[in-house]
Amino acid sequence: MLSRSKFSPLSLALCWLVCLLCFGHAEDRSTPGRERISLNADWRFSRFEQIPDGVSYDHRPGLPDTLGTEILKPWILPSANEFINDPSEQYQRPVEEPLANISFVQQSFDDSAWERVRLPHDWAIKGPFYAGDDVPVSGPMGRLPVHGVGWYRRRLTKSGQDEGKSVFLDIDGAMSYAMVWLNGHLIGGWPFGYNSFRLDLTPYLRRGDDNQLAIRVENPTNSSRWYPGTGLYRNVWLTKVDQTHIAQDGTFVTSRSVSDKWATVDISINIQHTGPAPRRVKVTTDVHHVDPSTGRIGAKVGSFPSTSISLSATSQHQINSTLQIRRPNLWGPSPRQKPHLYRAITRLSSDNRIIDTYETQFGIRSLTFDGEKGLLVNGQRTKIQGVNQHHDLGALGTAFNRRAAERQLQLLQELGCNGIRMAHNPPAPELLDLTDRMGFLVVNEIFDAWNASKTEADSSLIFADWHEPDLRAFIRRDRNHPSVIAWSFGNEVEEQKSEQGAVLAQRLHGIVKQEDPTRPAVQSLHAAGPSAPIVQVQDVINLNYQGEGTFDGPAYSYLPAQFRKRPQYPEFHKAHPDKLIWGSETAATLSSRGTYFFPVTREMAAPLNETDGGNALPCCPKRMVWNYRHGGLQEGPILPISVTVAP
Repeated sequence: MLSRSKFSPLSLALCWLVCLLCFGHAEDRSTPGRERISLNADWRFSRFEQIPDGVSYDHRPGLPDTLGTEILKPWILPSANEFINDPSEQYQRPVEEPLANISFVQQSFDDSAWERVRLPHDWAIKGPFYAGDDVPVSGPMGRLPVHGVGWYRRRLTKSGQDEGKSVFLDIDGAMSYAMVWLNGHLIGGWPFGYNSFRLDLTPYLRRGDDNQLAIRVENPTNSSRWYPGTGLYRNVWLTKVDQTHIAQDGTFVTSRSVSDKWATVDISINIQHTGPAPRRVKVTTDVHHVDPSTGRIGAKVGSFPSTSISLSATSQHQINSTLQIRRPNLWGPSPRQKPHLYRAITRLSSDNRIIDTYETQFGIRSLTFDGEKGLLVNGQRTKIQGVNQHHDLGALGTAFNRRAAERQLQLLQELGCNGIRMAHNPPAPELLDLTDRMGFLVVNEIFDAWNASKTEADSSLIFADWHEPDLRAFIRRDRNHPSVIAWSFGNEVEEQKSEQGAVLAQRLHGIVKQEDPTRPAVQSLHAAGPSAPIVQVQDVINLNYQGEGTFDGPAYSYLPAQFRKRPQYPEFHKAHPDKLIWGSETAATLSSRGTYFFPVTREMAAPLNETDGGNALPCCPKRMVWNYRHGGLQEGPILPISVTVAP
C-alpha cells in the first residue's frame, strides 16, 4: 500500500540556508555528433507581484487584473503540435507577431540590477512566510510568496561550428505558464508547470555571443493544493545536433519473453531530418551493461541489426528492430532483486561520419498484474511498501537537488520502502534515474484535475487544450525507465462518478496505450464505487482510502451514513476478480501531516480525543474538523479529524 509522505517547507524552514550549500548542478552531457550543455549558470532574475509587461498567457483567476493585457495563448499553443496526433487538431501560429513591446526581451534592456541566480531556482522558498488570515497565499500552498510573474534573462552564444546545426532549448520544468523569447521573438512555451518541454531556437539564433534569451513564468494564487514551487525550478539545457538526428525522446526500448536464460528486446527509433535535401543515413545500436552504483558503461552484450535508410527533406522516419540477449541481468526492486541496467547507444552515420549519438538507459524485466496473486516482478510475487511523494524537497523547496532527492530515497529504503507514487504530477527526470538505479517501483502520475477544478486556478483551466500533449510528452520522456511500472492519468478527479467522466477516462486511457502498451494505465479513485463506469477504464484498480474503509467502526457511529464506508477491497475484488487492486493512497501516519499526538489508538481509525488517538485540542476540541478536500483544519461539521494506524 502507498501512504502519504510530505516534507513540509514550513516545518523545515530554519535549515534552508544550510541545505542550499549542498545544491548539485547539472553537468554537460555530450556525445559524438551531439552536445547537451547545461544552461543553469549566469541568469538574471526579477519577480513582480503585478503584471509588469502587458502580457499574459490567458485571462484567468488567481492573477492580478489582466484587463488590457495582450493574451499570448495563440502563439504558445503551437508548441504542443508535436504531441497532437491528429493534424487537423494541431494549432496554426498567427502570422503576425504579438503587438506587445516588452523591454525585458530586448538585448538593450539593462538587467544589471536584477538578482543573479543559478538554476534550478525556486524564488518563493526563501520566504518570508505569510502570517494571519488575510494573506495572498494560504496554508495548503505553503504560505510562501509563490504568486506573481518572474522573468529570467541570459545570453547564448552561436559559434561557427554551430552553423547548419539544429539548436534546441530543453526545460525540465518551469512553474508555470512558461513563455520563451529569443532576440525579441516569441518562440513558444508550455503552461503546465510539471512537464518537460523543448523549443527550437535554430531560426532565431545569430552568430556571436549576444543572443538574448528571456523566459517568463507566471504563478497564480489558488493554483494548487500543496506547495508548487516557482520559477525555473529544474535543469535547463541547450542541445545542439546535426540536421539529421534522433528526435526528442525518440527511442523506446521494451523487453518481452523474459527469463533468466533469454530476453527479447525491441527498440523503436524516431529519426528527424530538418535539412532541405534528401539524405541517406546508417543506423546502428549497441547494447552495454551499466553499473547501477556508478552509472559507468560496461561490456557490450549485443547489437541490433544495422539499417540504412533514405530520408526525404524535412521528414521523420521510424525504424524498429529486435535483439535477443542471452542470460540477461534482470532489473528488479531492492532488496530482494537487483536493479540491473543496460544502455543502448544509437549512432547515425552519413558518408562514414558519425552525425549523432543517442543513449537510452533501460532495464530488462517482466511485470504481471494478477487479481489473485498480486504483482509479480520477474515471476516473483512482490509486495509494494510505498509512499506518495510530492516533488518538493522540504526546506530546499522545489529547486531540484539530486543529492537531496537521493537522500530522501535512501531514508525511505532504510524504512523498508520499495515503492513511490508520484503525487500528483511528473517528477524531475533525474529522480527516475535514481529510482532506476536504487530499485524502486514507481507509479508515475499526471493530472490532479481534469476539466473540473479543485482550486480556483488549478490545471483544469488548461486541461481542454493541453491534456493530449501533456500526457504524450510525459510518457515519451519517462517510458524507458524500468522503475516505472504503471501510468496514472488522474488523482481523485471530480468526474470519477459520472458517465462523462468515464468517457473522458477512456480517451486518456487510449492515449496512454498508444504511447506505451506495455504498462497498465490507471487512476486513483476515492469516491467511485465498484459499479461506477470509470472502474472499467482501469487496468489496475487504484483505491485511495476507501479500500480500508473511512470512518468505519464504533467510534464513528454518531456520524451520518454518507460519511461512513465499510472497507471496499472485498467489494471491488468481487466485482472485478481479474484485476489487481492496490491501495494507491492510504493514511499510515498518526495524525495530520507533520503533527503527531499520543497515545496512539490500536483502531484503524479513531477520533482525536483524550482516550482514542491522542490529545484533544485545547482551543476547540469539539469544533475542529479535518477538511480533506482543502488539506487543512477549519471549524464546522464537515469531517472529524481522524488518525489511522497501519495494521
